[in-house]
Amino acid sequence: MIKMEQITSDNSFTIVKPYTSLMDIKNNLLKYDFVIISAEEYYIVSKNECNFLALMDDSLSVIEWIEKVKWTPSTISTIDELSMLQTDWSRPFLIKDPEKEGISGIITANQWVQLLELKNEELSVYFSTLAETINDAVTAVDQEGKVICWNTVAEGTYSIKRENILGQKIGEHFQSESIILHRILNEGRPVRGAYHRPNNDNHVLVNASPVIKDNTVIGGIATEHDITQIVRLNEELDSSLPLLIHQDNPFSSIIGVNAEIQKAVKVAQKVAYADIPVLLTGEPGSGKEMLAQAIHYGGSKRTGPFVSINCSAIPSTLLEIELFGYQKGVFTADKKIGKNGKIEQSNNGTLFIEEIDKMPLDIQEKFLHYLEHGSFYRVGTTELLTTHTRVIASTSQALEAMVKERKFNENLYYRLTVINIDIPPLRERPEDIVKLVEQFVQEFSSKYKKPVPKIGSEFITTLVNYEWPGNVRELRNVVERVILLNDENIIKTNHLQKNITSSYYVNNGHISGPQETSIQEEEKEELSMIQEALSKTYGNKSAAAKLLGMSRGTLYNKIKEYGLN
Repeated sequence: MIKMEQITSDNSFTIVKPYTSLMDIKNNLLKYDFVIISAEEYYIVSKNECNFLALMDDSLSVIEWIEKVKWTPSTISTIDELSMLQTDWSRPFLIKDPEKEGISGIITANQWVQLLELKNEELSVYFSTLAETINDAVTAVDQEGKVICWNTVAEGTYSIKRENILGQKIGEHFQSESIILHRILNEGRPVRGAYHRPNNDNHVLVNASPVIKDNTVIGGIATEHDITQIVRLNEELDSSLPLLIHQDNPFSSIIGVNAEIQKAVKVAQKVAYADIPVLLTGEPGSGKEMLAQAIHYGGSKRTGPFVSINCSAIPSTLLEIELFGYQKGVFTADKKIGKNGKIEQSNNGTLFIEEIDKMPLDIQEKFLHYLEHGSFYRVGTTELLTTHTRVIASTSQALEAMVKERKFNENLYYRLTVINIDIPPLRERPEDIVKLVEQFVQEFSSKYKKPVPKIGSEFITTLVNYEWPGNVRELRNVVERVILLNDENIIKTNHLQKNITSSYYVNNGHISGPQETSIQEEEKEELSMIQEALSKTYGNKSAAAKLLGMSRGTLYNKIKEYGLN
């Protein structure tokens, strides 16, 4: 809508009655730019139209002249109404003020055109500023597919200067890109999050919409989010996937005397030769990938590939392509370029799907079909492919709750949870920390070609009493840092980061004298067991309670009772 303050109407006018003579009209046009004749309708005669009056007798009334020459009446409206009317600009428009009575001014077709040109310039500036504000490449085309907008990000993404592409058809530069925008121009349907390879060097996610006016598509706008670095990083991670276990004896790499971790390993050993899906649950860093590798290398698929895909590290629109692959020529004009997905890459081996809870629902449905039938379609093809792949999935979320909230496919959940192995967090198995530290010290001393240092008791005690929110992965990183930076022959507490030492608490386990003399033989035996458990767990009460088979609250009461505080 055009604002009133943006329009300067012509106020040089006078209003006359319909019986005014033509002579008086001529005289008025010497003083004013316009004469308005107020009859049943309004008529306007402008100064530059005075020559039309000369054709008639001056004594003739203006209304008689109007009827003889069939002069076209003018419309009266407010500015707001004027901007919304289907306007006939063959005659000037009379403008009325909605807050006052009477006519406030006159607008000619020339004035209106100038105003529209101003508005067009303003809208163009707003659009170009918006395009430059967006962090993605922005392309806009007209109905013929000619580029009318190409922002700075697009210049950087595709190495094409604005002046070299504006006015040209998009298909002259990107055949695959033109398919999307031409589809929009032809079908008028938006595209959201579509993966594309506009050339051999770039990977993008495209959002595109048709520009529609009066139910007609007059152009299209696309934003392309560059994911080239993400794709390349993912490829690098795939090519350098670390081997976390010993292939010859894979389950020996899972260290733990804790009953729960031993139970998890035993279940994993039993199902290693069974060709059924396995779901590993546990907090991030608890060792799910390590156990997945152990199942693979300790089972029937050990001679095949072990392929991993992380659903939280890949954009959802790219995940389908990474998982199922795509047909040659679908995303690029080069008919030789296609891609095998992770399912094909892991044929006769194992596919480990990390953070499956982050897999979008539509892809879950497609993946469920694969689990049920062993076959799938690449993106962009109707050819049915079959592979023999063992699937291991992991999650750190409660899938059962997600199913209830309809955030996870119920049938896929039941398909995956035939075998569910839960890995306890490190804070619940502190008795395993000593063995883990010893293994990591050996590993990183060898890696960095340094003498194997001694491990100080206070160092171990500090680690045992730390909560380990990052679990085994965090412990491994801590030990690696200590080995890398320490040049002494013993590892001490002062080699640890402050966030670990600040939570340090050592329970000295001394007994107060008066109570020791009064306890009975049975109580002495119980006291000895508690002391031994606290000693084995370096003062960690939660771990000691697990070893003793009692609740943490009961242990706290016993400690208080025996004066072990």
